[in-house]
Amino acid sequence: MSASPAVAATPLLARAPDPQTDRALAVGFGDERRFGVVGSMADDAAVLDLPYPTSALVLTTDAFVVNPREFPGGGIGDLAVNGTINDLAVMGAWPVALSLAYVVEEGLPIDELVRVTAAVGRAAKAAGVPVVTSDTKVVGVGAADGLYVIASGVGIAGPARPASRRARPGDRILLSGPIAAHGIAVMSVREGLGFATKIASDTQPLHRLTATLLAAAPQTHALRDPTQGGLAGALNEVAAISGVGVELDEASIPVASAVRRACQLLGLDPLYVANEGVCVAVVPPEQADDALAAMRARPEGTGAVAIGEVVRAHPGRVAVRTRVGALRIVDRAVGDESPRTC
Repeated sequence: MSASPAVAATPLLARAPDPQTDRALAVGFGDERRFGVVGSMADDAAVLDLPYPTSALVLTTDAFVVNPREFPGGGIGDLAVNGTINDLAVMGAWPVALSLAYVVEEGLPIDELVRVTAAVGRAAKAAGVPVVTSDTKVVGVGAADGLYVIASGVGIAGPARPASRRARPGDRILLSGPIAAHGIAVMSVREGLGFATKIASDTQPLHRLTATLLAAAPQTHALRDPTQGGLAGALNEVAAISGVGVELDEASIPVASAVRRACQLLGLDPLYVANEGVCVAVVPPEQADDALAAMRARPEGTGAVAIGEVVRAHPGRVAVRTRVGALRIVDRAVGDESPRTC
């Protein structure tokens, strides 16, 4: 059996390193003309013909360096699509288009690039959010650890404008589903760990969930996707920016039993482990029940629960009420308990 062709280096590269890679990208990304894009992938930028007027656009950008690039439940391709969509969704925006750039290390097998790009195409199609422009650069051996993906997304701002600075005492903290699965799925492959129960990443797009939530609870104060740094990191940022305290009920925070056992084995606190398919909502108490019902009505939020509230005490800090009744301060991690999971 012959070895897979590899990406070759070129002195100056734009779009694709060679015809094989060009074909891989074209097949994977699909026909962008279906989405009201003026021009094509061969152009230097995309002009979006939006079908409705808007007063505000929402823009986000992110870099994906996950290691390994493929893991149970996903890979760097669908992670880039879903993660970028979710960054728009938690700002109350409806995502309309994505841009991707690959930084490819010389020698990366072409068939891996094909798999990644196919995953991008499938994820974008499933979410209904097209990749409308892209770029590819090749760097020398040792300069990129195989493949990095840089993604940007644009969305249409909705009437609700959730923001971390808007949390207020009395607000309820809602979580759309179990935490820590993504980080553990990635680390299980990276560390060569075999668990009795397969743990898969929770990567998924959340824009339909957040749209449903905001329609039911339009006064929602904040939405966050607790990715790198986990639930603890996201809520510490909300507490610090809003100048409020957050108190969580440990018994209410959902963690799958297999994930909890894996965290115990690895010496990790699931509150700090990365997620890619859950969101946290900070909702006024009078809209909390409606928000929770709306989340549970979506497939992405069937496991939604209330996990705590915003308080006046200990402003800028997060505390967890343990199962024995003690109050434990949960600071933002100084380092990263699960590096390169996104």
